[in-house]
Amino acid sequence: MIKVFLEHFGKVMLMLSGSFNKPENLQVYWKEFMEQCNDIGIRSLPIVLIISIFLGMVLTVQTAYQLVSPLVPKPVIASIVRDSAILELSPTVICVVLAGVVGSKIASELGNMRVSEQIDALEIMGINTKTYLILPKLVAALIMIPCLIIISIAVTIWGGYIAGMFSSILSEEQFRQGLTQGFLPYNLFFAITKSFTFAFIIVIIPSYYGYYVKGGALEIGRASTTSVVVTCILILLADYILSILML
Repeated sequence: MIKVFLEHFGKVMLMLSGSFNKPENLQVYWKEFMEQCNDIGIRSLPIVLIISIFLGMVLTVQTAYQLVSPLVPKPVIASIVRDSAILELSPTVICVVLAGVVGSKIASELGNMRVSEQIDALEIMGINTKTYLILPKLVAALIMIPCLIIISIAVTIWGGYIAGMFSSILSEEQFRQGLTQGFLPYNLFFAITKSFTFAFIIVIIPSYYGYYVKGGALEIGRASTTSVVVTCILILLADYILSILML
């Protein structure tokens, strides 16, 4: 098992180092980069918004249900919604969802290119396929996914506010009071750090499984599924390690 892990780790490192070579044609890479920004960021925005607003609404209702004691002030509910959205829900849950949405697409796309020998054709033409196919995806993810996480944090808190108003759990003044009291700007830095780390994992792992796939359509499906599973596990592991190191 250790031998298999070291083999995969070495191939990932070689692929990653090969993807950082100097691009041959910056104009072509810029076009590819913009397309990846659209695929990773813009097309993922609707699912991020839908999940975020319901996360905030459910979190508000469940927090109010558990804090039934009259000794607990109502603004505490808003504080819990805020900190939960910043520290855990938006970065981790959204990135796990993106691992399935974005990661499976990357693995399938590269796997199809490998099986149909498009990657071999690009290499025969003298193009560094690792740089051309992986680097634009990585840079686009490192820019767009943190932006999606910031939007998700805002929408999650707004969803909590909407649920609080319509359910009469707490008033607008109480919610605003809870949002401002005890706020730590460091929590936002921690969330952004997590989003950069998760974005790196979301691109590298599916790219590895797609780039080195062998066989036909069945193997592409297996590689896509495996990449999503491994990506989710690594995101949760990285979440735990970052929480120990930074909190």
